[in-house]
Amino acid sequence: MNYKSFELLNKLYFERRSGTEDENKAADILIDECKKLGVDAVKEEFLVDGYKEIKGSLKAISPDLEIECAVIGQSGVTPQEGITAPFCYISSYEDAVITDVKGKICLVHTKLANYKIYKKIIEKGAIGLITSTGSVYREHDDVDLDPYMLRERHYKNGKIPGVCIRMKDTEKLIRLNPEFVNIVVLEEELQSTSRNVVATIEGSKNKDEVVVFSAHYDSVWYSKGAYDNATGSTTIMQILAHFIEHKPERTLKFVWCGSEEIGLEGSKAYCKMHEEELNNILLNINCDMTGVTIGYDHCCVSGPEALLNFISYEALINGFALSSRQGVYSSDSTPFADKGIPSLSFARLSPSGGAEIHSHRDVMDYLSEPNYYRTCEFWINLSEKLINAKAFPVEREIPQKIKDELDKYMGRKE
Repeated sequence: MNYKSFELLNKLYFERRSGTEDENKAADILIDECKKLGVDAVKEEFLVDGYKEIKGSLKAISPDLEIECAVIGQSGVTPQEGITAPFCYISSYEDAVITDVKGKICLVHTKLANYKIYKKIIEKGAIGLITSTGSVYREHDDVDLDPYMLRERHYKNGKIPGVCIRMKDTEKLIRLNPEFVNIVVLEEELQSTSRNVVATIEGSKNKDEVVVFSAHYDSVWYSKGAYDNATGSTTIMQILAHFIEHKPERTLKFVWCGSEEIGLEGSKAYCKMHEEELNNILLNINCDMTGVTIGYDHCCVSGPEALLNFISYEALINGFALSSRQGVYSSDSTPFADKGIPSLSFARLSPSGGAEIHSHRDVMDYLSEPNYYRTCEFWINLSEKLINAKAFPVEREIPQKIKDELDKYMGRKE
């Protein structure tokens, strides 16, 4: 089989936001591709939080200035006329601890308030939130006013109405230092249907032992998500094509996860739906971004140190430049690791100043087909050794330091 998954990127080259019909369209494309390769795939649906913006506005008062903004999803609502309150700039967590924020609308100079900052300003009585996105060096038309949505880890502490503004306007607002600001946040909170796509190749010998390959296929607002993460989705399709032709000894599951971009919801849903099967899963191999022209290959292992060493040695033996570490990676490998399943995420990462993700700049122009297939080849060869091993060499354990990191990542500990 001379399968070329890089060509599949063109079919997935559109915005694929969580819970939308476009995400569903992408799922259908993946199912159709699996069928062309000779394997059936199914959708597994789950519900995700969402919202519909009705109106959002921000106005500085004394001195006066109107600033374009987007509503922060799942942050609550204001009266029709909005809320007017003293303005307060929070520069850091320490600032949030020190500064009196009670009854004030707080500006935080990040895309979304740090979890700790958000919790602290809620505890101290803030009544509104302004967050920032983009760069002071970029003009308005070059910055996506991304309507970020609060996650459960935020709003379990409570909700305060919030808006997001561009970083250039953030600097303007801080310099202006108005006495009061008014924000209007009108939104409809709702749930929508997202879906995972799942395909199975049954093992020829050890059928009850399972290795799961995963990649998310959703994208964010304004982004066609060529790099993040259409490339990961097509990479595991290339791996699937290989194992269709070269029958694996252990059973393989291929999971294309929806709604990763709003908090790893697809992989969380998969682990919840298949809880009784988790004991049979020996390893999760996740792919989050490959093929970028300027970049470097990386692997994060949420599992035993022996697995990290194995991957590092294989890279050296095969002359494949790979940085690797042991820890937690912010992608769909993490819910598997949190269930006690050794997991790894591989990627070809772009340096600062290189290709961008989570913006309208995530386009095909910055991808390299030779780099893409080089990464595919390495991970096919490495995974084949594990999958067809006489005795599976990876112990089913998560080191304590990674468990501690998972507790922090999942919000169970500060």
